[in-house]
Amino acid sequence: MNEPVDVLIIGAGASGAAVAWSLAETRMRILCLEQGDWGRTDQYPSSGRDWEARQQGDFGFNPNYRKARADYPVNDDASPIKIANFNGVGGGTVLYAGHFPRMHPSDFRVRSLDGVASDWPVDYATLEPYYAENDRMMGVSSLAGDPAYPPKPSVMPPIPLGRTGEVLGRAFNSLGWHWWPADAAIATENYEGRARCINLGHCIAGCAQGAKASVDLTYWPEAIRQRVELRTGCRVREITTDAEGMATGAVYYDVDGVEHFQAASVVIVACNGVGTPRLLLNSASPRFPDGLANSSGVVGKNLMLHPYASILGYFDEVLDGYRGPHISVWSQEFYETDASRGFLRGYTFQCNRGMGPVMTSISGMRTGHIPWGEGHHQAYRRMFDRVSSLVAICEDLPEECNTVTLDPVLKDADGIPAPRLTYRLSDNSLRMMAHSVERATEILRAAGARDVHTEWPMPWAGWHLMGTARMGRDPKTSVVNEWGRCHDVRNLFIVDGSIFVTSGGVNPTSTIQALALYIADNIKKRLDNLFD
Repeated sequence: MNEPVDVLIIGAGASGAAVAWSLAETRMRILCLEQGDWGRTDQYPSSGRDWEARQQGDFGFNPNYRKARADYPVNDDASPIKIANFNGVGGGTVLYAGHFPRMHPSDFRVRSLDGVASDWPVDYATLEPYYAENDRMMGVSSLAGDPAYPPKPSVMPPIPLGRTGEVLGRAFNSLGWHWWPADAAIATENYEGRARCINLGHCIAGCAQGAKASVDLTYWPEAIRQRVELRTGCRVREITTDAEGMATGAVYYDVDGVEHFQAASVVIVACNGVGTPRLLLNSASPRFPDGLANSSGVVGKNLMLHPYASILGYFDEVLDGYRGPHISVWSQEFYETDASRGFLRGYTFQCNRGMGPVMTSISGMRTGHIPWGEGHHQAYRRMFDRVSSLVAICEDLPEECNTVTLDPVLKDADGIPAPRLTYRLSDNSLRMMAHSVERATEILRAAGARDVHTEWPMPWAGWHLMGTARMGRDPKTSVVNEWGRCHDVRNLFIVDGSIFVTSGGVNPTSTIQALALYIADNIKKRLDNLFD
């Protein structure tokens, strides 16, 4: 039988790593259960020539295609956007692009400013020191002075603009629109034992160099040095509770399918916006018949995914190709609400480098720019290293009809019910994406693109999973309080993207980790009366 621990963390991704590191200084006995395993950088796709093929296989985004032992299937048939996640130490940070923006102050006050959704019970000023601490721990490269944000320091110099950034930057200038070198969790100089980026290739195939700040390289080594235990190959089935409604620990299966119980005084869930509601709903009991911590009925509701629009520009001149950090510059010209545009809230433009040789061919044949037969090679040469794209990350407003529930049939390898998504695009999102496509086309044309191809929404872009166990002060409309403790279960905390109240129009990892550090700090400050 496993010895009881003080703190049990479920999930070793971005938020689980951050909260483990922060709590380690308490000297409590802390254990993290992770259903995946450690990765090896020498086995990442970016260390070999077959990296593009492996992005569609063992390092693909979608667990339904990847089908690794650590994965659980997701029924996303009722969603136009398919889910992406990665199970293993580091979680999604192993495969993310390293783009590392913060949310804006306005993102925490959407109800007050725009009359929709809800205000957060915390604000940007409260999270700012945790954003800064996380920037230091992850090692963020940026240029200070971005007018889209309140002042924030730079840890390392920004990633180079490259030819793509220069061309698109001039286009933004010609239109009088905001742009800035992108914040990136990618080292531009040697940092804390990590070597600087040497432009191996697309960061979303895993960084064999170790320049990209995945938490298996940043937070976890520090947490483990402080005696936090990380146990891999442990798939949690349910969180258990006692007669008083307090969490007592978790039931999990090891890699051989053997069932174990792990007792704990405090349980912290860090399983993402799909995995967390799945676990809470699978933890139903006579005391919690609708799922653990779900007296409000909102567990699994208000799923937000960030609809993406992709706009590709085809140029005559040679650009950067696929080598180097995926995103060099960004624009937040259309981030804040402007009622004249016909929608509320806004979006961020990410300016992307080109594609690898295989994806250039596949993309060109899909769009008709590369024919079969005669002229194939000539058309390919005219396209390779001559493509750049803008993607618009559109804010997704919370709607109760967008849900994560338990599938009545589909199960994972250990027989645990899998999540089922029901998700639709709102009229507001569709109008926002249409606007972004028009503006991106203007930018690419101004940059000299000879042709433009658009795709929206991007069907495989379900990278950002938010909102399904939302934060709030009212137990009737939220799952956790303003410092991450569940209203219904006083020793149960949630620290991942499921607690988001609104989604903003930026990648959420930086905010997820800032929230995890903020919640950990509140736990430490309240240790004497944590369960009151």
